[in-house]
Amino acid sequence: MAVSTNTTSGPAAGLLRYSDVFIAFVVITIVVMMIIPMPPFLLDIMLTFNITFALLVLLIAMNTLQPLEFSVFPSLLLVATLFRLALNVSSTRLILLEGYAGRVILSFGQFVVSGNPVVGFIVFLILVVIQFVVITKGAERVAEVAARFTLDAMPGKQMSIDADLNAGIITEDEARSKRMEIRREADFYGAMDGASKFVKGDAIAGIIITLINIGAGFIIGILQEGMPWNAALQKYTLLTVGDGLVTQIPALLISTATGIIVTRSASESNLGQDLTKQLLSQPRVLTVATILLALLGIIPGLPTIPFFVLAGLTGYLAYGLNVSQGEGVRKKEEEGEAKPDPILQQKDMSSLLQVDPLEVELGYALVPMADPQQGGDLLERIVLIRRQQALEMGFLVPTVRVRDNMQLSPNQYRISIRGLETANGELMPGYLLAMGPSEQENSLDGIPTREPTFGLPALWIPEEDRQEAEALNYTVIDPPAVLATHLTEVIKEHVHELLGRQEVKALLDGVRENYPAIVDELVPTVLSIGQVQRVLVNLLKEKVSIRNLITILETLGDYGPLTKDTDLLTEYVRQALARQISHQYRPDAGPLPVITLAPDVEDTIRSSLQQSEYGNYLALAPEKTERLLQSLETIYREAMSKGFQPVLLSSPVIRFYLWRLLEKQLPRIPVLSYNELEANIEVQVIGRVGPI
Repeated sequence: MAVSTNTTSGPAAGLLRYSDVFIAFVVITIVVMMIIPMPPFLLDIMLTFNITFALLVLLIAMNTLQPLEFSVFPSLLLVATLFRLALNVSSTRLILLEGYAGRVILSFGQFVVSGNPVVGFIVFLILVVIQFVVITKGAERVAEVAARFTLDAMPGKQMSIDADLNAGIITEDEARSKRMEIRREADFYGAMDGASKFVKGDAIAGIIITLINIGAGFIIGILQEGMPWNAALQKYTLLTVGDGLVTQIPALLISTATGIIVTRSASESNLGQDLTKQLLSQPRVLTVATILLALLGIIPGLPTIPFFVLAGLTGYLAYGLNVSQGEGVRKKEEEGEAKPDPILQQKDMSSLLQVDPLEVELGYALVPMADPQQGGDLLERIVLIRRQQALEMGFLVPTVRVRDNMQLSPNQYRISIRGLETANGELMPGYLLAMGPSEQENSLDGIPTREPTFGLPALWIPEEDRQEAEALNYTVIDPPAVLATHLTEVIKEHVHELLGRQEVKALLDGVRENYPAIVDELVPTVLSIGQVQRVLVNLLKEKVSIRNLITILETLGDYGPLTKDTDLLTEYVRQALARQISHQYRPDAGPLPVITLAPDVEDTIRSSLQQSEYGNYLALAPEKTERLLQSLETIYREAMSKGFQPVLLSSPVIRFYLWRLLEKQLPRIPVLSYNELEANIEVQVIGRVGPI
């Protein structure tokens, strides 16, 4: 919604400056009008103002593009209704006390209905029926439905804003503004649902006041003024009907404005332009109407001239629209021949190429988990996950975009990295995931399933069975925690894919603020950002934190002038991080369980290293590779069954190539070199890979 920047000067500026005081004075004056008698000339001014004000409100409603542009309308409706009722009370007092309520009411009673009270009363009843049954009833229903739909749509809109904020599409200020707009929209339609009752009550009050005035005036005229019954009925009925008409016409205008506001959707033009554009957009419809009107005009017994006049009018409009549309089509064809496809002319299509680094898509049944308005805490969990990963791995994981996807099944979710699906799973809202020992799988009633992160057998149980499951030593997890755990493991497994050159530059810029000498010496003089990034990625692939970035950069600065081989530089960095790596795999205060290689196995691997222009690689015979993997897997499983979490220990020369050999087949086995262990660390050899 555009906001005008023009400044107001003169008397209007003073009125705006003290608008709060002025409005308070107006409301108090309206209340006072119901108590203090009002002179007829002042009542004339007020009645005229009432008609003018109602007409002004109607015109504003017709020219409003969005309902929120007239957000004060519900409160204005209350004040306008109160003002009309105050005028009714004042006019009733004058009619019954003095038999005269000013020129406006008298003119409406004599001129508008030609002095016939019966006709005036019938016209008044018709206006009330139109306002009460047609306009007010419809506006009330539309306002009620609009309020309910707006409130129902709030969670989805809030989630969309939060997702865009997490994805970095909008700023915090823009998100706050959008949330405020959604809140104002919900408040507006909720207020309109209640304010429409004011109009309904006003119509009912108008009928009751009119009947009371006629009856009371008839009694006063006969008993107090001694008038004949027909003269009393004529006088007071005429004044009362005039009073009813002069107040019901503004009420009808306000009711119409209410209906326009609640039925108005967001548009780029006002009501008049929209009606003209949409009603006259189909020349074929006008052509059919012309033919039908002409046929009705030639039927004997029907008036010919009116139908022919309307047929001529619709025919003229149809002809004009056909001509204008034909010219528009020819102009577009000429422009199409002279210019290429406008889609190909767009200069900024970068948004089509953007891929979110990390994305979580939810089926519609899982959307409430990400909606704070419905108690969902998934977004808060994601923030905690990013914070924890920053502490563990040393860099801030990119913003996770959370959005709904109608193509997924209702209970399904999908985790994507760089636009490619990496993991998925299904959750059951309203249930809890219970995991326990295998011998207890059938001791608890539930829906059998598999835990999506590690594939362990589990059960979906109702929330009321939590205590029973925990008493049976089951681990009970709610659905948001299941998704958060899955997301955490996906990030840990693919964290190296999330570290690009731009993220590395941000890390270097952060170090430069406090340690400029380290960064300036290294980049770009010794190594490029891309080379530093490849070293960091190598570390993250093996789950080595890069939080100690100072040591990493200093090591690269020391060995970067000697070699540009990023794999070899990674080994130097790992040796510099020996203390960190040792503590990463060492149990609490205990020896480090290791698997070693027999000397001839290391000699075989070392002799299989080959050099090429693209770097060194391991060319081990397939049968020897298979025996090595089988022997290592057997030892690792035996160690795991005994409660150990062993690492494979090798010489520094072959460590990297041995890890690369095991990366695909046995990714769970960490590979360390002797140089990556602290001097005082105690090791416990729990297995040795023999000859291969």
